[in-house]
Amino acid sequence: MSDLAHYLRISNLLAGNLDIHSALSSVKTEIEKIIEFDHLDVCLIDTDKRWATAYEVGVETAWSKMRSHVRKAPIRDILLGKTDHLLTGNALEDPRFLFPGAVSAPIIDHELRSRVSVGMKVLGEVVGSLNCSSKKEGFYDQSHLEQMRILADMLAPYFYALRANEKANKEAIIRAEILAREEGLRLGALSLTDALEAERQRIGMDLHDQTLADLTRIARDLRPGLSEAQYLRLQQQVQNMIQGLRDIIDTSIPSILDLFGFHHAVQTHLERAVSYDSAMRFKVDDQTDGAIDLLPETTRIAVFRICQEAINNAVLHSNASLVSVLITKSPDDCLTIRVSDNGNFQPHPRKPSSGLEHMKTRARLIGAKYDLSTSDGTQITIQLHQATRQQGETINENIAG
Repeated sequence: MSDLAHYLRISNLLAGNLDIHSALSSVKTEIEKIIEFDHLDVCLIDTDKRWATAYEVGVETAWSKMRSHVRKAPIRDILLGKTDHLLTGNALEDPRFLFPGAVSAPIIDHELRSRVSVGMKVLGEVVGSLNCSSKKEGFYDQSHLEQMRILADMLAPYFYALRANEKANKEAIIRAEILAREEGLRLGALSLTDALEAERQRIGMDLHDQTLADLTRIARDLRPGLSEAQYLRLQQQVQNMIQGLRDIIDTSIPSILDLFGFHHAVQTHLERAVSYDSAMRFKVDDQTDGAIDLLPETTRIAVFRICQEAINNAVLHSNASLVSVLITKSPDDCLTIRVSDNGNFQPHPRKPSSGLEHMKTRARLIGAKYDLSTSDGTQITIQLHQATRQQGETINENIAG
């Protein structure tokens, strides 16, 4: 079969492929009938003109596993437009391929000695390079170069179109993910708003059933001529009412958080959550020297609320003997808050807990990453990166609190 017939078959085989690697794989056999190779790749320049991505068949190398900077590519002279081809009998000794900083490890590791590379152009602009390699020294010559030119001219427009389609698909996926996140955040915020309204109603009922009842009783008992015993009893009722009000306030506004900081507030909540006669142990370990207290107020309150809910779940539902809260900070300034227990809590797979959903929503509202693991006890992890921590400044304080 003549080379022309192989070229025609290549055109036919390209049709119907929707991604670059599949297209290259489909024509591999026909290209081998025109020019022998141990490794063949198409290297395409990214839209930013600074990076290049390789798609390969034959020997599998590191080139296709990561993008390379154009100026560090062994074929940089082609990608930068300095030449339209590179031909070498032994790339292992050719400084055009082995220069300081070059991404040439695959050439050395796989002994790709002979190489012929040709620029791929669309509308006169270099969009990439078609590259053939053989382990045999001095294998390619001028005739192979001409064959590669024909192949490059044939493949360039098709691969360029596939690359544009691939980019459009990725952008469409990103847009869809953004819309899904926004919708999820809207629904989560709506659910959280409902929960906050329920909390306000609960506070109102507490004030009505407890504080108002106490005041009514005190007003009824308050009269001239009280004995000392009656006065002391009335004084104790007032003290009890004040303590009841403090309890209501503490459940609605984390005043301890403002006065004494995150570590103390979490420690205090643990002490209150775990009953005095319980064998459950607990600990709080802040390895960040109080970094959470430097966060915007709404972010700090949201993190505290998440910890509150996680601690309550552990105490009430996990049958755990140990609950711990760990705060760490990575070298890249990522804050991690992890509430863990050694219990056996398992969330319902089809009906997630409203508490878990509210924790997730609170995390998303402050731009934090939320993770729940139940493989070995329960671990609820929140991560706040430097870039997202300032989001707390723009969130309505009512949402965080």
